[in-house]
Amino acid sequence: MKRFLTLSILFLLIAGCKKEEPMHVYGKVNWEGRTLPYKLSDSLVSGTSYLSVYAEIYSETEHRLHKLTATISLRNTDPKDSIYLTKAVYFNTEGKLIHNYFDEPVFIRPMETLEIVIAEEEGAGGTGGNFLFDWKTDKTASEPLFECVMLSTYGQQGLSFTTQGKRVR
Repeated sequence: MKRFLTLSILFLLIAGCKKEEPMHVYGKVNWEGRTLPYKLSDSLVSGTSYLSVYAEIYSETEHRLHKLTATISLRNTDPKDSIYLTKAVYFNTEGKLIHNYFDEPVFIRPMETLEIVIAEEEGAGGTGGNFLFDWKTDKTASEPLFECVMLSTYGQQGLSFTTQGKRVR
């Protein structure tokens, strides 16, 4: 009986192991799994959107800062067509590049949302952090929507607010 139980547990452990990382798990995006195996068509419409992200916010004076957790939502608002992101880059208050999320175009399926989470402890973006997203869509597709929810909790007090991306090109 003991041998059967040990073999059963071993079998379950082996069967539960996966070699592939899922495309999207709880806010962590597998960007490599979303790269395109082909070149994007020249007939697609291109755009660039700007999104402000506050990793820190002033409280009471300019000498006191609260760090925030930021959830950046990359939303495909079209029910039929995928959209393609060719760039997602994060800059700090001084305009210095913090992170480039991928080097090859990636897709977002119809009505799908991807998230980038910037942890409260990170705080690298400062009070004026921002993202630039370059994207491509079919001529008849809806434009993507980029939003950020920032929040923090201290004791029984909570702070939260949102920003929306703006097309700049």
